[in-house]
Amino acid sequence: MVPPIVRLMNAIGEPGSAADAELDIHLLQLTGQGDRAAFARLYERLSGVLFAAVYGILNNKEAAEDVLQDVFLMIWEKAPLYDPARGKPLTWAVTLTRNKAIDRFRSLQRRRRLQDDVERESLTGEQFDDRDSFSHVISAERGALVRDALQHLSEEQREAIELTFFSSLTQGEAAAQLNEPLGTIKARIRRGMMRLREVLAAQL
Repeated sequence: MVPPIVRLMNAIGEPGSAADAELDIHLLQLTGQGDRAAFARLYERLSGVLFAAVYGILNNKEAAEDVLQDVFLMIWEKAPLYDPARGKPLTWAVTLTRNKAIDRFRSLQRRRRLQDDVERESLTGEQFDDRDSFSHVISAERGALVRDALQHLSEEQREAIELTFFSSLTQGEAAAQLNEPLGTIKARIRRGMMRLREVLAAQL
């Protein structure tokens, strides 16, 4: 099955006339110089296609709108670096959009998996020195409270806990994947566990 983004890219091809491409290049160059009016015009011209690209990956209107906002912030910041020789503005913008949407899709997948598994995951292996305490925290009867408590953690803490407990990675492998020192990952996990206990203690 051809992914929606691939179908979209195939449909887009090298869209628009040469005049359209030249206008987009001109608007992008002006945007790179800080011209907000040119940026607004560029938004009008590209936002529809870019939103469709994001929605094709996420299938969620609210999430797609968030990603589109992030993408245009990136376009504003990266406009001075745009090189017409490397492709038309729309092709360049769709590439930025696709990468951002895939990042968000993976993040949403991780979050859903964490929420789905937190009630039934039993913590085994050698990933964390305080396994017994963590197993107590995520006991089945407290699963709903744990899901709420997880939202109080920082993104870094949630990510470290998710990778080490729900993605079959050791702490060392998680550190390598996140390009962080092992000590940093261990600290994030321990701080996250401490925060979970604090939140759960207040709720209970």
